[in-house]
Parts: sequence; C-alpha cells; structure tokens
Amino acid sequence: MAEPNWDDECDVLVAGSGAGGVTGAYTAAREGLDVVLVEATEMFGGTTAYSGGGGMWFPANPFLLRAGTDDTVEDACEYYTAVVGDRTPRELQETYVRGGAPLVEYLESDDNIKFMAMPWPDYFGKAPKARADGMRHMAAKPLKVAAAPDLAELIRGPLDSDRLGAPRPHDYFVGGRALIARFLIAARQYPNFAARLNTALVDLVVEDGRVVGAVLETNGATRRIRTRRGVLLAAGGFEGNDELRARFGVPGSSRDTMGPWGNQGRAHLAGIAAGADTDLMDQAWWSPGLIHPDGRSAFALWFTGGIFVNRDGRRFTNESAAYDRLGRAVLDAMADGSVTLPYWMVYDDTDGELPPVKATNVSMVEPEKYVDAGLWKTADTLEELAAMIDVPAQNLVETVARFNEFVDRGVDEDFGRGDEAYDRAFSGGAPPLYAIRKPPFHAAAFGVSDLGTKGGLRTDTAARVLDKAGEVIPGLYAAGNTMAAPSGYAYPGGGNPIGTSMVFSHLAVKDMLER
Repeated sequence: MAEPNWDDECDVLVAGSGAGGVTGAYTAAREGLDVVLVEATEMFGGTTAYSGGGGMWFPANPFLLRAGTDDTVEDACEYYTAVVGDRTPRELQETYVRGGAPLVEYLESDDNIKFMAMPWPDYFGKAPKARADGMRHMAAKPLKVAAAPDLAELIRGPLDSDRLGAPRPHDYFVGGRALIARFLIAARQYPNFAARLNTALVDLVVEDGRVVGAVLETNGATRRIRTRRGVLLAAGGFEGNDELRARFGVPGSSRDTMGPWGNQGRAHLAGIAAGADTDLMDQAWWSPGLIHPDGRSAFALWFTGGIFVNRDGRRFTNESAAYDRLGRAVLDAMADGSVTLPYWMVYDDTDGELPPVKATNVSMVEPEKYVDAGLWKTADTLEELAAMIDVPAQNLVETVARFNEFVDRGVDEDFGRGDEAYDRAFSGGAPPLYAIRKPPFHAAAFGVSDLGTKGGLRTDTAARVLDKAGEVIPGLYAAGNTMAAPSGYAYPGGGNPIGTSMVFSHLAVKDMLER
C-alpha cells in the first residue's frame, strides 16, 4: 500500500508515449515490473505518430540480415562516429549503434511487433562506410485498425488530421502510427501495464539525492506517485515552447515545428530542477519548410525541380541534400545575412503551378489560397518574377542560366546536387537536375521547420541522467528528445531520432532491472 504522502506507486514511471516511451513501458511490463505510462496530451504517439515512415536506423539487425544486407555493426559504427565526430562521447554513440540489433532481436520474439524493410540511404554518402542501399533503415509493418479499433482515435496523427481536420484512417495504422499501435497492443497484454492520457509529469520528487517519484498533473489536479525502480523521461523535446526556444537559443518558432503541441519541455525542466546537466540545448532536427496559407512552415522533401535562391537571387545550397543538412545550410545563410525569410524556390511550368515538392507532410490546400497569401508567384519572365520576390533580376537570370548549363552537363559544379545517394533517392538514381526553361516561371515561399529539438539531459550509456559533476542521479533516466542526442550536430540517417529513443529507453529499463 502506498505511504500516506503518496497517491500511487509503481516500479517504473514513463513520461511520454512516443517511440521511446512505449518501448520503455513495454520492456518494463514484459519483464514483470509494474509500469505506468503517462502522456501529457489527449492522444498517444508524440512526434513519432506524425512520421509518415516511422523509420528506425538499426544497422545489421537480425531482420535486415535476413532481408539480405551484408552490413556489419563495425561498419555502421565507423560511419556514425565519422559523421558525428567528437561532439558527443564516443561510448554513447557506439551504444546506440550497437544497441539496435539486440533490441530488434528482443522485439521480434513478440508476434505483436513486426517490421518491414524500408531502404533509405544514409545522409552523409561520402563518409566512410556509408550505405547507399539504405539497408540500415526499417519500419513497423502496417497494422489493420481492426486489430485494435479502440486505438483509432487515441493515436495522434497523421498530420493532416491535426492540421487540416482530415479524418483519421480507419483501415490501417501505417508509419509511426503503426509503430505506436503495435507497442501499445503488445504492452497491454500484461496486466502490470497502465497508460494514462492527459497526464503531465510536472516535477520530480528527490530524497537524499535520489529520484523516488514524480508529481503528475491531470486537468489541474496534482498527484504524487512513488517509483520503486525509476522514472524514465521520454517526453519529447521543447520545440512547442517559444519561451524555452528563446532561452536556449533554438532558431525558429513553435509555429513551424512538426512536433505536437504537448512538447513543452516540462520533463526537461523537471530534470534540471532535480540537478540534471544538459547539452545541445540550442539544437534541433532541421528541415526546409514549405509555407502554407496558415503561415506555418511544414517539413518538406522530395523536390523534383526548382532551385532555392537567396536575397541576391543566387543559389546557396544543394536543394536535394538530406533535410537536416539542407535546413542547417539555410540557418547558416540566415546567420551571415544572405538569406532572409521567406526564401524562394524558383521553378518553371513543366508540371504547372504547383511547386515540385512531392512530400509536403502537410498536404497542400487550394492553390488560390497560396496565391492570395502572397506565397506563390507567377510571371511570364524571370525578370518579372525577380521583381515579385524582391531579388536582383540580372542575378536571377544569370543563376538560372548557369543552373541550366549544369542540367545539360549532368553535373552541379557549384553545390554537388546529385553527388550522393540520398540526393538521387527520388530521381530513379539519376542526378536530380531539372531545367528551368518553360514559361511562365514560378516561385514558392519557404521557411525553416524542425522535427523537434534534440537538446536535453545528459546521460550515460545506460540512459542514467547525470548531474553537472558528471555523477549519476539515481532513479532518473532519459531518452529520445528529452535526452541530449548522441548524434550531436549531425543527423546521420533516417530513423536516427526514433531509433535512438527506442534503444536508450530499453537500456534504461534493463538498468532498472539490475538495480
């Protein structure tokens, strides 16, 4: 029975229901621990549930080995550490890379959790041991909603449902929604698993330097829950909190993030108040963002045409680079003053008025709404278009002419568009170079978006949170975007955020079992 000053107790409390949270809660339940999963919002899934692919970067795991990859964990470690460098502890980097395969083996023993291959090239194709074939990347197998119809309206996403009011699919859970659904189904087969929506972790209870519980808030009422083994903070980032973004120097705005509204950083603040050290607090997982009529910039990729130009009407980046690298190029150009928001994608009429963007993540609405909002411009000549987007006409004409020469030669001499496997992932393996010749000419406004912040509480290789002296805070663990990302300033490959969150949540619970 709980002590008088506690309202409830459990072995493990998990805050957050994205990929990391559900992995940790499932592991705890499967291993016989009483676990309570709390989610601050009205739906499960966090940012993971918004992911159309829901990919996981788990090199050389049993599933992908059966699918035919000849990859090795050693090769993957060489690639990952070369990309990340010494910005984060090497042992933390290798713990993630080496942890994916045993985690997949553990999960595959449960028939509720099934995977599929989803080849996706590594994001730094020139780094040693990069995989161009994409066979380090996998996803959850789609799941019929009929397998758990009660979850259809309880799992967040897709983005069009929350942003545009589209109905939630009632045929299949796919992508990140499938991953969350499979874990929830798998976890609730155990009677020692409990999940609570609309319940936020707002504080940690510390006794004699050890975290022994937490304060939860539901509809303004607070409850204290004692934890016998530990608290796992896997509650996402703080991208939805503009005050925290400003405090820690994260560029951009909560308006333009792809994270759900509940990612306010409450778990971060609770950890900091308990003495946790932090790192990478000014960092996020970046991307270019197509600006929609509601004023929000939404993560966009898969460009089948167009070039980005700066305020001088000049190209400034490889438009087909992996989205985080591209987003960082935009931020760098903003820092030196050559790019202001919005910046513009210039393209021709080969495919009509719509921007050549095949994956907008939030669907485009009626074209006239973009035109009326001043976000899409059309002109008969490049000179006229330049006036509309306020760039020097001669520069834009020269920039387009130079780019068209690269198209004719099949080589981008300025920014290497098409030099890496990821660049060619959406162009059938050919260089993604598309001429801008057919009038009328168009421009679409872009901003900067993010998939969430990646700064958080510093941890060791068991996901135990560290204080400012580098000592473990007993009873406190962190994973996902509540944890300082092992990838540092880099985004090595698709599925890194989800994969890292899952590995360290699993390791956290394994450590609790040993203690």
